[in-house]
Amino acid sequence: MLAGVWLACTSSTPEDAATGVPSFPGPGVEQTPMGTAGSRGSTATGSDQELLPNPTLVPREEGSLGMTPLGVPPSGRTDTTLRDGWRFFAGDATGAEQPGFDDGQAGWQDILVPHTWNALDAQDGGSNYRRGAGWYRRHWSAPPATPGRRVYLQFDAANSVADVYLNGQRLGQHRGGYSAFRFDATSALREGDNLLAVRVDNAAVPDVPPLSADFSFFGGLYRNVHVVAVPALHIDLEDAAAPGVYLQTSEVGAASAELHARVRVTNGGAESETAIVALSVADAAGVPVAHLEGELALAAGQTGEVELTGRIAEPHLWNGKADPYLYRATAQVTRASDPTGETDVVVQPLGIRSFAVDANADFSLNGRPLDLHGVNRHQDRLNLGWAIGEAEQDEDMALIVEMGATAVRLAHYQQAQYFYDLCDREGLIVWAEIPLVDAITNDPAFAENSRQQLRELIRQSYNHPSILFWGIGNEQRTDDAPTNALLADLAALVRSEDSTRLSTYAHCCASDTGGLPQHADLSGYNEYFGWYTGTYDQFGPWADALHAARPNARLALSEYGAGASLDQHQDPPQQPATDGAFHPEEYQSAFHEAHWAALETRTYLWGKFVWNMFDFASDTRGEGDTPGRNDKGLVSYDRKTKKDAFFWYKANWSSEPFAHITSRRFELRTTANVEIKAYSNLPRAVLRVNGAEVSEVASPNHIFRWAAVPLGVGTNQVEVVAKDASGVAIATDQVSWSR
Repeated sequence: MLAGVWLACTSSTPEDAATGVPSFPGPGVEQTPMGTAGSRGSTATGSDQELLPNPTLVPREEGSLGMTPLGVPPSGRTDTTLRDGWRFFAGDATGAEQPGFDDGQAGWQDILVPHTWNALDAQDGGSNYRRGAGWYRRHWSAPPATPGRRVYLQFDAANSVADVYLNGQRLGQHRGGYSAFRFDATSALREGDNLLAVRVDNAAVPDVPPLSADFSFFGGLYRNVHVVAVPALHIDLEDAAAPGVYLQTSEVGAASAELHARVRVTNGGAESETAIVALSVADAAGVPVAHLEGELALAAGQTGEVELTGRIAEPHLWNGKADPYLYRATAQVTRASDPTGETDVVVQPLGIRSFAVDANADFSLNGRPLDLHGVNRHQDRLNLGWAIGEAEQDEDMALIVEMGATAVRLAHYQQAQYFYDLCDREGLIVWAEIPLVDAITNDPAFAENSRQQLRELIRQSYNHPSILFWGIGNEQRTDDAPTNALLADLAALVRSEDSTRLSTYAHCCASDTGGLPQHADLSGYNEYFGWYTGTYDQFGPWADALHAARPNARLALSEYGAGASLDQHQDPPQQPATDGAFHPEEYQSAFHEAHWAALETRTYLWGKFVWNMFDFASDTRGEGDTPGRNDKGLVSYDRKTKKDAFFWYKANWSSEPFAHITSRRFELRTTANVEIKAYSNLPRAVLRVNGAEVSEVASPNHIFRWAAVPLGVGTNQVEVVAKDASGVAIATDQVSWSR
């Protein structure tokens, strides 16, 4: 039996003046009540987002659309990815937007999209990679036009300012390098051959953050480009390139959960229409669990919003890594005058969960404590820059999951929707954020673009259950009035856009108790004791002092880390110069051993995030063994090598039995006696050297040490066998060293 019900009324929902989207209270992460059922209505807006008279919303009988319960209904929406057939020119080209322009001349090249022109020069150091314009052109053939049908061009990202032309007609400009954007191409479209031209520019501009940052800004169309065609009556595509469907749950318990849905509908036709709006929810097996319906009367060119409320009985909760259960929500829009005709369909994930953050206790998910420990992630990789595909993102996720992370901070910008999908499916808790990094300007256009990028992040990513925190900035350097005003404004924007989640901020470089970390709901701190300042044994006392100074603040360690070269080694390791050429791998391990020993006992820290999961490009850097590289990753830039510190966290965070001998790349030894160290999540380990057993030891902290072990002249075979509590050998690791 379907547990869902419809709810509809004709009272007006005020439109938020700042965002242009009706807001209603959501399921408070601190158990804020949802509000009175039946208090919601609908709104209608024109294409300029101006509030128009409230349309009529009419309830319908459950199941009246005749939808197939177990499948997604047929849709008139098509989505075509434009991957091949592109021509590219690195630089400006006068007239390149015109169909008659000759892109066969010298300097133009065939490329695939995703693409960046900085794949090599932004990773080699020198702070001299090319930042400027690049042109993309592609022909494609459009079918004969259908009356009223709308065609949109969707760009999943372009860094950082993009001007889009179709058949010589300028469709618009998008400013911001990380979010998706769409343009209505219908009026410029021709039957048959069409010429799409895009000018992308990654030069620094004063009104688009980030102005500067410790990472390279790869230029280009580095995510997919789509042609999306929809019926005249369709789910809105012009709401900040969001799905047009917004899902919330509240009053989550074992018996039931309240479901709240907003569906935005656009009538792109020339005549008034009444839209039948339906939302169906199916469980992971495809069994329907809720069905909500209503009608919405729209004038030509009008956009309206339907709000529906229902209940899901005995919900299967999205429970992080333990059980990342997902429902499927299908929104369908059909013309009332032709209910069996062409439809528009959008499918979104639905994860039902509640969470809370306390200043003095563990984070909790669905009422149970969950330790949030994990990593920060940049999206670039060796020789590809940001122009990566699903295979590369799958590999990144597999490595994060292998290590045992429960959370990930996707820094310092909006990342691909596909990666948020992976987090949903794997059960990782996500901190998502905008690229407000380091410096700001007092230009009102800069503040507005910051708001735009935050609005796009929230609306485009709204339905991902993995995302619990919206980051409003990172490491603003000046605790002055303009910076505080902007952060306060962004925190308020989070509350107006999404009352179901919390805002957070990553602080450093100014007073720990000053104004900057006070605006967001949560405070993260980027601290590098033992790397940029002091020694790593200072972290614990610092954290306790901060907690005492801000007892009601909900605190996290948003960044901590140390550099490491795979080819540089030292025994025993000494703290290196951070800007020097020597970053021994052994010091990174010692740094993380000390930090995690302090972190795992401090439950008042709601999250702990290593900087960084992967080495990444920062063309301004010249340190360690590779210019242009930030080498604080636990995994190499090409993802082929896991550093020793990766296995330290795997020993603490993962239940998959393993053994790992550290300093394995320190192959040539110059002393006769060496310390041998291994990590394992098993309780006991045996060391053998050249086949002879040295000793068996137990460890309460996942670190196994054997001091002053003699090595013979020549090649030595070193083996560690890890055992379970009953003494059964479970995992083995081997290395070869010589002296």
